[in-house]
Amino acid sequence: MIYALNHIDRHFADFICREAGEPSPVLRLVASLASNVVGEGSICLDLAGIAGREVRVDGASETLPSLGEVRGFLAGLPVVGRPGEFRPLVLDDHDRLYLYRYWLYERELASVILDKAAGTWGGIDESLLADGMERLFPGSGGGETDWQKVAALAAVRKRFAVISGGPGTGKTSTVVKILALLLEQAGDSRPRFALAAPTGKAAARLRESIRLKKETLGCGDAVRAGIPDQVTTIHRLLGAVGDSMRFRHSRENPLPHDTVIVDEASMVSLPLMAKLATALRPEARLILLGDRDQLASVEAGAVLGDLCGGGRDAPFSREFAAFVQKVGGETVPEEGPMDILPPLADALVVLKKNYRFGGASGIGEVSRMVNAGEPERIVSFLEERPCTDIALRSLPKAGDLKKALAGEVIAGYGAYLAARTPAEALAAFDAFRILCAVREGVHGVAGINRLVEEILAGKGMVDPGNRWYRGRPVMVTANDYGLKLFNGDVGLVLPDPEQGGRMRVFFAAPDGGVRSLSPLRLPAHETVYAMTVHKSQGSEFDRVLLVLPETDSPVLSRELVYTGITRARRSAGIWGNGELFRAALSRRIRRTSGLRDALWPGENPQAAGNGWCAGSVIEAQGSMR
Repeated sequence: MIYALNHIDRHFADFICREAGEPSPVLRLVASLASNVVGEGSICLDLAGIAGREVRVDGASETLPSLGEVRGFLAGLPVVGRPGEFRPLVLDDHDRLYLYRYWLYERELASVILDKAAGTWGGIDESLLADGMERLFPGSGGGETDWQKVAALAAVRKRFAVISGGPGTGKTSTVVKILALLLEQAGDSRPRFALAAPTGKAAARLRESIRLKKETLGCGDAVRAGIPDQVTTIHRLLGAVGDSMRFRHSRENPLPHDTVIVDEASMVSLPLMAKLATALRPEARLILLGDRDQLASVEAGAVLGDLCGGGRDAPFSREFAAFVQKVGGETVPEEGPMDILPPLADALVVLKKNYRFGGASGIGEVSRMVNAGEPERIVSFLEERPCTDIALRSLPKAGDLKKALAGEVIAGYGAYLAARTPAEALAAFDAFRILCAVREGVHGVAGINRLVEEILAGKGMVDPGNRWYRGRPVMVTANDYGLKLFNGDVGLVLPDPEQGGRMRVFFAAPDGGVRSLSPLRLPAHETVYAMTVHKSQGSEFDRVLLVLPETDSPVLSRELVYTGITRARRSAGIWGNGELFRAALSRRIRRTSGLRDALWPGENPQAAGNGWCAGSVIEAQGSMR
């Protein structure tokens, strides 16, 4: 195991040693690693994984004592507490060492979810609901379970629901129908809805999708008019205070909404999800949508993955199965006499039918094999069965990359540069994107963007000698609430005929039109012919080109490849060296936390003694990192 410490990790370890009055190398090491793993995406340090083993820290090798010795040593220190004690470090019963703040985030989130998942929504008019299901989900049947119907019923019946599924499985279609069902159940009252996403780009896509889909719903005009299509970022929903992690809405000042729906939940970090959950009123409903197989948040936690546990292996309760059969006419697996169901058994539904990638789709087939962890089968499939929608080719050497890219770039970006209006240009630009695994290097975002500019300039299509040249694509990298621009928003520099041809930056507007602003007012941004796979989450393009680096990197994983190729609606190209591609497909992102044990205790026998229960959040003042 290899760790690279930063200044925060070292300063934190120094602080812990001073507070403990114990300059022990063991304490210094575990404290620095507990801080370091949070920066790498985990919630806690797995002591069992490093005790008694050699670890490399900043190039030097160190070996920790046995697990029992480390556990006993830490338990005797004043800076290390048991769960519920207000200490800088928290050591739980499963040898997970937390920074206090992250233990509390995990505890609070689990408590809210378990509390909401425990009960059912009262006062459901089952006759009205059955009628709504028949109207909103026509054409069901044929022997296969309609999982969209099951997901809708779970969301109406529970105060907490997770709907997971890959691109094209109908998550947004399902949530629009859920909103219609909830409005019909509310009758003359006006339920308060909030729709949110982690980024401005994801919020805009959800807004556009809802507006299109609600027009064709089988419901009355009043219900259709009541379906909200205003979507905001989670930060804005909670009322971000400056650039801090403090928000106006909290447990003391809860959100006023009856139902909160969050799209692209895989991108939400543990701290942000905990802040959202604790800001909900006890009676409010929370519905999360996302793809559990996508890359997790760039910050700490893999919340959606933990919420989904092992997928949909657990059966549903007999009560829920009977409800689904009676109201929706669908059959789902139900518990047996000896089954002990986990708390989230009736709250999770995985959508299985893909309406975009059919049986003949190479993208669909490869994405399923990626999730199954079958690298050799994937390579053989791509080499032996040429597909029209996905292809694998060897990564061009650095000196040959520009020539290899030229055809892709002209074909992919020529249309937007020839567009007559900003609206046409924005639509055409989203038809193609180059996705990279890394930022730096010849095969990273920086190198690819430079080469694309050179290729287009060589054809006389752009003039990068001027910073604000016509056609320059830019991606906003910081939220600016005053300008209503958010991290991930993409715009184009184009002449504005209404201002004498002066260059402006044009963005898609929430109403379906375009809006522009002076380049001088643009918040932090970067050129975006190529973007990282992480940044592409929440976006879709007709065609993508996924470029892997020449050498191995910790970011290369099964989740990265899956996320990259499923950004494509029609076709995906993969450029990568065979062995490195196989290595990426064999590697899964592992993030350590206790959230999955708390929510799915049946999957881990040890978790039975974890001490988690709904409503048992420890109230403690202060926060520590």
